[in-house]
Amino acid sequence: MNIHIPTPLRAYTGGLETVSVAGATVNAVFQQLTVQYPDIKQHLFTPEGKLRSFVNVYLNDDDLRYLPNKEETAVTEFDELTIIPSIAGGKSC
Repeated sequence: MNIHIPTPLRAYTGGLETVSVAGATVNAVFQQLTVQYPDIKQHLFTPEGKLRSFVNVYLNDDDLRYLPNKEETAVTEFDELTIIPSIAGGKSC
């Protein structure tokens, strides 16, 4: 399956915007992603192995947080994951 990498994390995938990773579940795909690109792991996961709260993941067009099986959702080679880091900051007037 293809994983779309946001610009801030592309430094950890050799500049690639999209990477292809095999796996039967979202969790398995992420595990394989961190094997292929180990430097990205700390930016996506806590030391306990949980997806960081500021990392939003979409499976096709569905927010992973709202899927019944979350990271254990089954995927196919035709599915796509999109990683979107939350943006914070700014100043209100």
